[in-house]
Amino acid sequence: MELRLAGRTALVTGAAAGIGRAITDRLVAEGAIVVAGDIDETGLAALAATHGDRVVTAVCDVTSEASVADLVAAAPSGGLDVVVANAGRGSFGSIVDQPLEEWKAIIDLCLTGVFLTLKHTGPVINNGGSVITIASLNAIQPAEGMAVYCAAKAGAAMLSRVAAMEFGHRGIRVNTIAPGLVETNATSAFWMVPGVVEEFVENTTVGRFARPDDVANLVAFLASDESSFISGSLHTVDGGASTKRYPDLPGAFSRLETGTLE
Repeated sequence: MELRLAGRTALVTGAAAGIGRAITDRLVAEGAIVVAGDIDETGLAALAATHGDRVVTAVCDVTSEASVADLVAAAPSGGLDVVVANAGRGSFGSIVDQPLEEWKAIIDLCLTGVFLTLKHTGPVINNGGSVITIASLNAIQPAEGMAVYCAAKAGAAMLSRVAAMEFGHRGIRVNTIAPGLVETNATSAFWMVPGVVEEFVENTTVGRFARPDDVANLVAFLASDESSFISGSLHTVDGGASTKRYPDLPGAFSRLETGTLE
C-alpha cells in the first residue's frame, strides 16, 4: 500500500504520550519522519526506541519561545510538511475560585503554546503543507467548571482560522481537531469519579468514548493530499457529543466529596 506521507517531515508537540503518541506513531506508519517534542523525557526515549531514526526527539516546553525555536531547529533540512500542535492539559475550577496562576498556566499551554508553534514553524513549512491544531470539544461546547480550558481551546481554534488565512497564500492548510473524551493517562481522573464516564458515553450518539487512534486517523487524513481543499475548519471527533450536552462535572465531583453517589 502506498504510504501517504512518504518523504515528508512532520513536527508534533506533546508527542510522548496519549493522543500525541498515537499521532506520532500514525505519521511514522504513513511514511513521515517526525520531529517529536515533549517535556516528558522518558516518553521521548520510548518513542526513539520504538521508531529509531524515523523520529527526532527534543525536550520542548511549548510555553517557552526559546524551547519551541529549538524544537523547530532540530528538524532535518528541507523544511516541514506537517505540523501538529497537540500539547495541552485541562483544569477544573469555577470562575470565582480559579487561581490566577492556574488561569495563566492553562492559557500559556493551550493557547500561547499553539501561537508559538505556529509562529516558529510557519516560516519553515513547505508550500502546500498542512497544519493541524488539537483543540477540544470544549472549544465549542461550554462546560461548567472548565472556563479557562474552554476559553483557551476556543482561542486556539480561532487562532487556527486566522493562520489558515495568513498561510493560505502558500497553499498551506490549517485545520483544528476537537476531540471529545479520549481515554488517556491525562484523562484518567474521569474514570475515578463514579458515573462521569458513563455520562460522557450517554451524551454521544454512538455510545462510546474515543481512543487516541480515533484522533490520529483524522490527523493522517488532514496531513495528506487527500485533504488538499480543506482549510480553516474545525472537525469534531466526539461521537456526536456536540449534539447533546456536556456532563455535569461539578455535580459529579460534589457527589464524590459528600459520598452521595446515587
